[in-house]
Amino acid sequence: MSTRIEVAAEPRRNPLNRERVIRAAVQLADREGIDALSMRRLAQELGVEAMSLYNHIDGKEDLLDGMADLIVGEIDPPSADGDWKAIARGRILSARRAMLRHPWASAVIVSRREPSSAMMAYMDSMAGIFRSGGFTVDLLHHGFHALGSRILGFSQELFDDSNDPTDAPEVRAVMLQQMSLAYPNITEIVRQVEHDDASVVGSGCDDQWEFEFALDLVLDGLAGLKDGHPAS
Repeated sequence: MSTRIEVAAEPRRNPLNRERVIRAAVQLADREGIDALSMRRLAQELGVEAMSLYNHIDGKEDLLDGMADLIVGEIDPPSADGDWKAIARGRILSARRAMLRHPWASAVIVSRREPSSAMMAYMDSMAGIFRSGGFTVDLLHHGFHALGSRILGFSQELFDDSNDPTDAPEVRAVMLQQMSLAYPNITEIVRQVEHDDASVVGSGCDDQWEFEFALDLVLDGLAGLKDGHPAS
């Protein structure tokens, strides 16, 4: 009588496809930064040979395009409630949350040569919100320029005004004293920011507060222009 030996089947590997490759790239960039992303490193992450990635993507630029599209896809769809300003504001703040989840994403989006279909669909949807709110095509055009990158949830600041925590107070004081001789007005701003209590909403330099302040400033100004009573 023969004895039948049962051999355990090997677990099936998750098949490689474009979506899986792009999601793995996003996870790698989230964890290690965009500079760590390479085709070889991504292949190691997926447990495959680097050449097999090219069956699903055309190269590094195509990969970055797909990553940008995935992040844009995380932005919430327009709300069905509220006026144009509330709907636009909510969607832009959703875009900001997506950018904060993926700190590398804004640089990748800015670096794209051509807007993707996902990006075009998002911008077209945002334009529809303003048009439904009564904006002329001309004012919408100017409004998009005024909002700039904020419409995608990020802003390009003039300079980094965060303090180095390793600076000793006495070193900082000397530096500011020297800086005030050449740049008195900028130094005045820096000193005020440092003096403000960061725990008080709207004081200090809170990135989220500053983003919403600028966003509301532009949206309120556009609302005034649309209704025929621009702020003086």
